[in-house]
Amino acid sequence: MVFDSARFDMQPYVGFEMDRFVRRTFCSWEDAGWRSLLVQRFEHVPVAEDLALPGAADLHLVLPISGLAEMETRDGGRAVHDRWRPGRLQLGLPHQATVRRYRGDADMRSVQVHIPRDIVDSAVARLGGDVPDFEAMAASVGGDPLIEEMVRALGSAGAADDLYAETGAAFLTMHLLTRHGRLRADRPPAREDARVRAAVAFLRERLAEPVTLADVADEVHLSVYHLVRVFRAATGQTPHRFLTGLRVEEAKRLLRETDLPLDRIAPRCGFTSPGALSAAFVRHTGIRPSAYRNS
Repeated sequence: MVFDSARFDMQPYVGFEMDRFVRRTFCSWEDAGWRSLLVQRFEHVPVAEDLALPGAADLHLVLPISGLAEMETRDGGRAVHDRWRPGRLQLGLPHQATVRRYRGDADMRSVQVHIPRDIVDSAVARLGGDVPDFEAMAASVGGDPLIEEMVRALGSAGAADDLYAETGAAFLTMHLLTRHGRLRADRPPAREDARVRAAVAFLRERLAEPVTLADVADEVHLSVYHLVRVFRAATGQTPHRFLTGLRVEEAKRLLRETDLPLDRIAPRCGFTSPGALSAAFVRHTGIRPSAYRNS
């Protein structure tokens, strides 16, 4: 599959005063000569007010690598509050302009991947022409360890040639569409989608705490049965498995970035013991925490 770079939105940041808010440390177009995929690494200013981000046609994945911040994002409606922290993958909705404000620390860095809309549309056509559910995709993508690792790999690919970028773009697109973005016959209505997003936010905020299905259901005003049904329809996972995935991702971050032993990592990630953490880690990644740290 070949991409026509002239059809890729070559200026995804039109209208964005980039120099005021970020310092770009890598750009795959300029530093690697890629034309199939735009991958960038950024260092961010610690405080921003009224940061206007224009909508782009492409799929925009943002992976925080370091730093912590409290964020508020508006897309013309109500404000959505979130936290910037390493490993918390975000997906920007196509054509949706937003205004963001945040207050963080001086170590905010990210890897950002723009997938050309041409490859998305081509993949959609090959899958039968269904319209992707980008909102459901954005709600569920943050718990996907495969996408996180792919973004990390693309961000550190260095001098790999454009074939690497083309293959990565094709894989990411098909995975996003088939795993997170395909319409389903039992897809819940928009009002319930909003409740799923609220449930995901609640799970992220309670990562280190004991959480039951009843707790989540009460938070989003659904019965437990209804919660499980609409959550699975929107994300492809039960709330419990989704939460375990989030906890494993946080454990991976701590294993990568700290020297903390497992008995201190486990409670920070919501696990009752190092053994419980190890068992969940092996189920989700196929390797033990010690092997992951050593690698």
